[in-house]
Amino acid sequence: MNRRRTIFPVIFLCSASSLAYEIAMTRIFSISLSYHFAFMVVSTAMLGIGASGTMLYAYPRLRDTSRIGAYSLFLGLGILLSYAAVNQLPFDPVNLLWSKTHILYLGLYPVILSIPFFFAGLIVASALSSFPDAPGCLYGADLLGAGAGSLGILYLAGMLGPDSCVVAISSLPIAAAILWGGRRTRIAAPLLFLVIAVVLHLNPELLEIRMSPYKGLQSALKYPGAEHLKTYVSPYSRIDVFRSPASRFAPGLSLRYLDALPEQIGLSIDGGQMNAITGDGGGESPAFLGYLPSALPYELVNSSSNKEDAMRIGQSLNEVLVLDPKGGLQVLVARHYGADMVQKIESNPLIVEVIDKDFFEFSGGIYSSDTTTGLGRSWLKHGRRQFDIVDISLTGASPGGSFGILEDYRFTVEAFKEYLRHLNTGGFLSVNLFIIPPPRTELRILLTGIAAMEELGITEINKNITAMRSIETLCILIKKSPLTADEIGRLRKFSEDRRFDLVYYPGISAGESNRFVRMPSDEYFHAFQRLVDKKDRPAFVRSYLFDIEPVRDESPFFHYYLKLNHIKEIYSVMGEKWQFFVEEGYVLPIVFVQVFVASVILILLPIFVGRKEKGGPDLFFLSYFALLGLGFMFVEVPLIQKMILPLEHPSYAFAAVLTSVLISSGAGSLSSHKIRGLRTPFELMAIAVIVIVWSFLIPAISDIMSLRAMSSRIFLTFLLFFPLGFLMGIPFPAGLAVLSQRNAALIPWAWAVNGCFSVLAPILATMIAMTVGFKAVLWLGSLAYLLAFSVLIFAFRSPRPWAQKPPVSTAGRQDHPSSS
Repeated sequence: MNRRRTIFPVIFLCSASSLAYEIAMTRIFSISLSYHFAFMVVSTAMLGIGASGTMLYAYPRLRDTSRIGAYSLFLGLGILLSYAAVNQLPFDPVNLLWSKTHILYLGLYPVILSIPFFFAGLIVASALSSFPDAPGCLYGADLLGAGAGSLGILYLAGMLGPDSCVVAISSLPIAAAILWGGRRTRIAAPLLFLVIAVVLHLNPELLEIRMSPYKGLQSALKYPGAEHLKTYVSPYSRIDVFRSPASRFAPGLSLRYLDALPEQIGLSIDGGQMNAITGDGGGESPAFLGYLPSALPYELVNSSSNKEDAMRIGQSLNEVLVLDPKGGLQVLVARHYGADMVQKIESNPLIVEVIDKDFFEFSGGIYSSDTTTGLGRSWLKHGRRQFDIVDISLTGASPGGSFGILEDYRFTVEAFKEYLRHLNTGGFLSVNLFIIPPPRTELRILLTGIAAMEELGITEINKNITAMRSIETLCILIKKSPLTADEIGRLRKFSEDRRFDLVYYPGISAGESNRFVRMPSDEYFHAFQRLVDKKDRPAFVRSYLFDIEPVRDESPFFHYYLKLNHIKEIYSVMGEKWQFFVEEGYVLPIVFVQVFVASVILILLPIFVGRKEKGGPDLFFLSYFALLGLGFMFVEVPLIQKMILPLEHPSYAFAAVLTSVLISSGAGSLSSHKIRGLRTPFELMAIAVIVIVWSFLIPAISDIMSLRAMSSRIFLTFLLFFPLGFLMGIPFPAGLAVLSQRNAALIPWAWAVNGCFSVLAPILATMIAMTVGFKAVLWLGSLAYLLAFSVLIFAFRSPRPWAQKPPVSTAGRQDHPSSS
C-alpha cells in the first residue's frame, strides 16, 4: 500500500469522529444539564484544535508523521475517557449558588473535553506540516470527514442515542490507527477496542447520561410511586414518559376547581420541559378544562354575536389551530368547547410518533387526524384556511436553537402577522405562558402582537387586546377587530367565576385588577397600560430593565432579553446571583471572554516558546489565516440560522447547511490540488461578492423552498450552497502552499491561528446577529474575505503569490518521515 495515500483516509476518519463527538456532546449536555451549558462547554473545548498548532510549533519533533498512528489511538481513547470523565463529574449548575467547588468542576469540563480535539488537531496539523506539497488533498480530506461526521452522527443519534454513539465515534480513529500506525500501534488498537468492549459490557452504566437531579424528570421520579415507563430518542430530542404525582399538568388551574384531575402520564423533553398526556377518560370531556385560563378564547368565541357573524358569512364556527400542543392539553380544551375541527401542528415529530403509537387509546387519539409536523407559520403561509382561534401555548412549548442561544422563528413579528392573517374576523390569537418574574416574555409577546397589528393596518390596537392572569400563568388574547361589549362581559364573568385577575381590556380600571391573586405591586396592569398607549410606549420600552423590543426574522432571538447597560441593575434585582445570567441563557458574553482570553494566549504563546522566527511578511501573513477563520464561520453560522425557517427545525438546518458547506469545501480543496488555475487570490473577491448576493436572496429563496416537500428542501439546500462552499474550501490550502514556499515552520502556527478564530467566530457572529441581524454578519464575512485578499497582496506584493510550484515533500516516501 502507498504509505502517502493512506494519510487521507486517516484524516477523513479522525475528522469525522471529532466533529461527530462535538455534536454528540452538545446533545448530551442538553440532556444532562442544559442547552446553555452545552454551548458554553463545547465551544471552549474546541480550542483544543488551536492548542495543537501551538504545541507543534513549540516542539517540532512532534510533527513527525510516524506519530500520527499514536495520535489517532489517543483520539479514540480520549473520546471515550473524556465522555466518561465529564459524565461522572458531580457538577450541577444549581450547586453554584452555595458551593465554590462546583466552580472548579465547571472549569474542568472544557479542559477534559478539549483532549480529543487536541489530538485531532495534532493529526491534521502534523500532516499539513509534513506534506507541504499536498495541502489541498489533506485539507479536503479534513473537510470531507467533518461533513460525513456531521451527517453520520444524526443517523446514529436517532438509532442509538447520543450516549451510545460515543462508542461508535471512538472506533473511527482506532481504525485509523491500524491504517497508519507502526507494528505496536496496530497490535494495541484492536486490543484497546476489545478492552473497551469488555469494560462497557461489565459496566454499561458508564455510558448512561448522568442527568442533573434538579431537572424536571429527575425531580418527578423521586416522588413515592413514581415509575419511569420508556425513553425515546431522535437526532434532535429525547423524550421520557413516566407516571408520577408530579406529572399533574394543568397550567394556571383555577382554585375554584376542587375535583381530582384525570389520569395523566408525564412527558419530558431532554429531561426538562415537562408536559403530560391527559387520559381520555372513556370519551367524556374532563370538567377541569373549563377552569384553565387557556379556555378564555373559547368562552369568547362561543358568544352569541360571534355565532351570528359566522352563520352570516357562511363559515363553520370553532375551527381551531393549535400550535405545538405537545402532550395535547390544548387540543382537549378545543374539543371540550365543541370545536368542529382542530388542526394540530407539532414542531417535534417524535412527540407525535410516541403518542400516536404507544398512547393512542389513552390520549383519545389526539394526533390521529388533522395533524402535521413542522413550523406552524410555514404551514399557514401557503394555505388559505381561516380559524376562529389560533392557540399558542408557551407552557407546553420550548424554544429551539442550533447554537444553544434559542433563536425562535415562531414568535417574530413576521410570524404573528401570519397568525393574524389566518384569523376570522371575530377570531382570537391566544398566547398562554407561565409567569416568571420579573416580567419580560409576556411584555415582548404583547409588543410583538402590537407591531404585527400595526403593520397589518390595525390602528386602534388598544381595543383589540385583552389579558388575564392566574396564580402562575398569563393569557394574552389579540383580535383583528375590536372586542365587543358582549365579549368584555363574558371576559369579566369568566375571570370572576374562576378567580382570575384581569390585566387588561378596553376600558379597564385599576380597581378591577390584582383582586384575587394579589401581587405586592400590580406591575402587569401598569405595564400593559403603558404599552398599549402609543405615546407612552417608547419611553417605557427604552427605560425598562430588560430588552422587550419585538424581534424579527432577521434577528429572531426571542428569548434573549439582556441589556448590557443594565447588567448591574439586573444583578441587583435578581438577588445579586450571577447564576441568573447563565440560567437565562446569557452565556454568550461569558463564553466570548473565555474563548478570547484562551485564544490570545494560544496565538501569542509561540512568540515566547520554541524557535524564534524573524518578522516581516511571513509573520504578518498569519493574519490571513485568522481572517479565513472569521470569514468561513461568519458565512456558515448565519446560513445555518437563516435556513431554520424553510427547513422548520434547527437540527435539519444544522445538518443540511453544515454538510453542504463542509463537503463542497472539501471538494473545492481537493480540486485546487489538481487544477492550479483555481488557486488565484481573486477567488477571495469572488467569495465576497457571492456572499453579499446571498444575503439578499436568502429570504426569497426561503419562501420558494417552503412550498416543497422536506426531502426536496434539504436536497435544494445542499445544491444551493455547494458552489459557495466549493470556493470557500480553496483559500486555506492555497495559503498554506504560499507559507510552505516561504517558511514551512510557520504552518502549525497558522493552523493554531485559524483554529482559534474558527472557534471565536461563531460566538461573535451570534452576538452580532442579536444586535444588527444575520445580514450584517454575512456582510462582515464578505469583508473578512476581502481583507484576506488585501493581506495576501500586501504581504507579498504580488497578484499571484501562490503561482510558484510548492516544494515536493520526501516524507511520503519514508515509513517514518521526519518533521518538516
